[in-house]
Amino acid sequence: MKITSTYKFILLLSAPLLLQSCFVAKDYSRPQVETETLYRTDNLPQDSVSMAEVSWRDLFNDEQLKSYIEQGLENNLDIRIALQSVTAAEAYLKQGKAGYYPTLTGRTSFTRTKNSRNSQFGSFFTSALEQYELSGSLSWEADIWGKIRSTKRAAGASYLQSVAAHQAVKTDLVAAIANTYYQLMALDKQRKIAEQTLESRKSSLETTVALKDAGQVTEVAVKQTEAQVHTTEIILIDLENNIKLLENAFCILLSEPPHEVQRGSLENQTIATDLQTGVPYLLLANRPDVMQAEYGLINAFELTNVAQSNLYPSLSLTASGGFQSLEFDNWLDASSLFSQLVGSLAQPIFNGRRLRTQMEVAKAQQEQALLSYKKTLLTAGREVSDALYTYDAETQKLEARSKELEAYSTAEDYSEELLNNGLANYLEVLTARQNALNSELSFVDSQYGQLNAMVELYRALGGGWR
Repeated sequence: MKITSTYKFILLLSAPLLLQSCFVAKDYSRPQVETETLYRTDNLPQDSVSMAEVSWRDLFNDEQLKSYIEQGLENNLDIRIALQSVTAAEAYLKQGKAGYYPTLTGRTSFTRTKNSRNSQFGSFFTSALEQYELSGSLSWEADIWGKIRSTKRAAGASYLQSVAAHQAVKTDLVAAIANTYYQLMALDKQRKIAEQTLESRKSSLETTVALKDAGQVTEVAVKQTEAQVHTTEIILIDLENNIKLLENAFCILLSEPPHEVQRGSLENQTIATDLQTGVPYLLLANRPDVMQAEYGLINAFELTNVAQSNLYPSLSLTASGGFQSLEFDNWLDASSLFSQLVGSLAQPIFNGRRLRTQMEVAKAQQEQALLSYKKTLLTAGREVSDALYTYDAETQKLEARSKELEAYSTAEDYSEELLNNGLANYLEVLTARQNALNSELSFVDSQYGQLNAMVELYRALGGGWR
């Protein structure tokens, strides 16, 4: 009889192993994605080095800017929120690793039963029955189909996904702080230009009034010059307002109340790092959002394994034991010991199609994660291309604007001289002045645009989180 029971128990344990060939949790492999043509580099050689691998501490030369970036990475609320997501994911990772361990439950109870006299046992036991119990239960499920392994891997992927999300926030924050800092200095320079222009036009107004008194110009020229003074005042007011608003936005990046921002000058800003994009394949390792999308795909892949394994039988072993007694005095006596060992094999049959639905949903979510991964990679390639062409365009525009500014400044000087000698129309002078001012402001815009494009390229390649 004992031999027969042993055979049955061995058969129970062996049955799942015989079925294991039907399904084993698959291992993840990176999907085939096109990386050779992710972005265009018409004028740049592609090699194994990318500027994204350079730390932001070495990329920027402004010590004040580096201090702000350090402060932002330490205090920014988005960074701190992302860190809490990492902490939560780490807790789930620890739970996933514990899936291989058995569960142990302790229990103590007191039961008092009073049967009805008309019940089956009430006629034999007229008084109340009391029972004391102190027991423990141990349960363990065999990972036959790889469900526990896949659950652990899914938790690991989710943790790495949260880490990559934290790195992505750092990358965006570094770029945002640098771009805002450069923009503030550009506005400072434009404000200085506007202030100098305002003083010059006030002086010109006095000169025009004198020319009018001398009979060389009319009252129309005086009013037009006065209008240009007010136009410059409006430009200066807008610049002052934009600086205040941008300083407030900059303080938010540092998680501080609005205040004045100390900064250097635009002329001293350089980025000495060579313009190197590396091969497009490096985006898979450098771009945090690309890594985040792939870890999301891995998580969905492993959860599909889990959903698939739920369709197969589960083997579990349960052992329980402890002390039971009808009398308190004999509760912890050796004669009160009891034990039980149960091996079970459970196969879901009819469950309202819940398991089949879970598997189909998991496959659909896996496909969504794959498409999201491909889209993220394509977006990354486009952003690199956009930054490259923007930088090239701003560099060309900067050279052209320099020549344009020189020409307009010379034209303004000539027109002023001709006017003073009565050889020029005053309208020509006004036009020359306005063109010179617009050209000087646009030149500063191109200076900022070139720095901004460099920072955007650094961000697009995945730099800033190291």
